Amino acid sequence: MVKSIIAGRIEAAADGTQRTSSVRWALAGLSLSMLLASLGTSIANVGLPTLAQAFGVSFQAVQWIVLAYLLAITTLIVSVGRLGDIAGRRRLLLAGIALYTAASALCGVAPALWLLIGARAAQGLGAAIMMALTIAFVGETVPKARTGSAMGLLGTMSAVGTALGPSLGGVLIAGFGWRAIFFVSVPLGLLTLLLAYRHLPLDRHDPKTDRPGFDSLGTLLLALALAAYGLAMTLGRGHFGPLNIALLLAALLGAAFFLLVEARVPSPLIRLAAFRDALLSGSLAMNLLVSAVMMATLVVGPFYLSRSLGLEAAIVGIVMSIGPAISTVSGIPAGRLVDRLGAPVMVMVGLVAMAAGSLALSLLPALFGVAGYVAAIAVLTPGYQLFQAANNTAVMADVHADQRGVISGLLSLSRNLGLITGASAMGALFAIASAATDIATAAPEAVATGMRITFAVAAALIVGAIAIAGASRRIAGRPSRSAKAS
Repeated sequence: MVKSIIAGRIEAAADGTQRTSSVRWALAGLSLSMLLASLGTSIANVGLPTLAQAFGVSFQAVQWIVLAYLLAITTLIVSVGRLGDIAGRRRLLLAGIALYTAASALCGVAPALWLLIGARAAQGLGAAIMMALTIAFVGETVPKARTGSAMGLLGTMSAVGTALGPSLGGVLIAGFGWRAIFFVSVPLGLLTLLLAYRHLPLDRHDPKTDRPGFDSLGTLLLALALAAYGLAMTLGRGHFGPLNIALLLAALLGAAFFLLVEARVPSPLIRLAAFRDALLSGSLAMNLLVSAVMMATLVVGPFYLSRSLGLEAAIVGIVMSIGPAISTVSGIPAGRLVDRLGAPVMVMVGLVAMAAGSLALSLLPALFGVAGYVAAIAVLTPGYQLFQAANNTAVMADVHADQRGVISGLLSLSRNLGLITGASAMGALFAIASAATDIATAAPEAVATGMRITFAVAAALIVGAIAIAGASRRIAGRPSRSAKAS
């Protein structure tokens, strides 16, 4: 009997070790998936001048190489998340990785601009699937006690991809030409596909009669509304003209029709009742505000460092890389803090750090120059990573299995909308506050004023996010208190 007990313990320990190893390899596949999707966002930007010369087109034409990718992600990320819930997340994620890899190869061999733009749109669809389902898979692959660490790891890989894109793209273009910036994703994509295929858990095979239908009309309306909004925010580089206004109105009209359809179809793309959950609605709103503030650092920072502080382009690049570098090293520790101290507390801590960092960006650079800028970024960026890990963990912790894809898609959508809105609105605020007709030639004092006002507003936005966090927790806590009383 003693031998059987010992044998049972050895077998259980072996099973536990095997499961731990499988979880690690599954996380490696998910991490590469997030890295690739983020890399695709930033690696093409540095090649736009080269691509304009190679195809003999204007910058306005070649910028669609970036826009096609971003619009595909923004318009489809919720829909593919829901499709994963219905058809199976594993098989859809594998299809998304395969599509991203094939589209990357097609981008690299594209003989004409229109084909390159089309391939980038297909690559964006693959990236949308990867972004939405990577977060959704955390609940199926990682023990609940380690969810925060997993979210922190994915945040780190997203930051690595975004930060690596410009420098890697520049090296590849200089050494091998512009096609290399797309070919580099092919071997990484194949490795990601292999890891996902071998280590992600199999989809549950429910009877077909129990599967809800896919909301095609809602998907189309949401995609059109989001595409119109994305174009309204990106065309014209922050200058709102008649076309931007028309697109914004079209987005509002599309959103209204989408809500009407979702209230009537038997299997809606998004269950509108979910937004009655104060924690979910609050988390999405906070995610949008926080992302808009982080985008402001990328839009405003280079102008301030070059025009107001008089730094050379190479030094500006080094200073601007500090934020992504801090994101890279702070993501995993942030996730561990979430696991140890709890997501709700860490959401508030992250937001307070971001508010302090935004206020510091408004004040310290004028007093201490580059050192003040770096010090402020060193507070703001870890706060952002802490908020992301905690917010994602809080939202995904108690989501029902058949809703993980669409809720993950909504989280990614709120972040993308925040980035798009931040680039447009915060950039416009910076230009207005600088009181300059052309910010690229504005006086140093005007740029400094614009910087101070922009990040004072950014601090106010984060304070608003703190208020939302407190209010959503109070509202969500009321039913439980009344239930205890009864």
